Amino acid sequence: MQGVYTPAQIAERLNVSTTTLRRYEEQGLIPEVLRSEGNHRIYTTVHLRAFTTIRLLLAGYEIPVVYEVMRRIKEGSVTEALWLINHQLYLIQEEKQRVEELLTLIREADFRSYKNRKLTEAMTIGKVAELAGVNPSAIRHWEKEGLVTSIRHPENGYRIFSVPELRKILVISSLRKTIYYIENLREILNDLEAMRFSKIDRSFQIALEKLNQKLLIQYQGIAELMAYIQCLS
Repeated sequence: MQGVYTPAQIAERLNVSTTTLRRYEEQGLIPEVLRSEGNHRIYTTVHLRAFTTIRLLLAGYEIPVVYEVMRRIKEGSVTEALWLINHQLYLIQEEKQRVEELLTLIREADFRSYKNRKLTEAMTIGKVAELAGVNPSAIRHWEKEGLVTSIRHPENGYRIFSVPELRKILVISSLRKTIYYIENLREILNDLEAMRFSKIDRSFQIALEKLNQKLLIQYQGIAELMAYIQCLS
């Protein structure tokens, strides 16, 4: 016979509020919940497993991804849910490769191309955004914070970025998820300009360590997800 739990029992077990549990239920992330004669929620072992899965997935994945995965599973579309998770693993692998490759690239004195694209001393914000894999709005924000600098085209007034500024943008885009404070990023960019590569090496090593930690957490979530799927079958 399946175990039966009150919302308070599961909330205490997972160190969350009962309001959080209700929100997950309202978002359609867990199996349907029966009610007692007194209209109290009756959570079972399956619900406990579902809630546990949500909490572990949220530690390693973005909220929209977790919610979509759980909804797909509730609908019975397990394979589609697993492909969504698989894509997230691909993204973290891609990010790791980017961080590893970028350290080598920024050290090159002759930095005339990137991603098979020829670089010039007069690149538009659209081009540098495409090369860095970020939105132009992010670059404008970094410029406002004083992290990067552009000049204005004399005829149309568009922002123009040089190769050294592109290097800065590439570093920011690669480290922004692990280096949270603007002042720390500014210090790293100063090291880049002064060619103090040993300090930059350490920053990139920290980024890689955090990616390794994130990967471990993601797989812990996957293990719980597979147990939940097994519980449903």
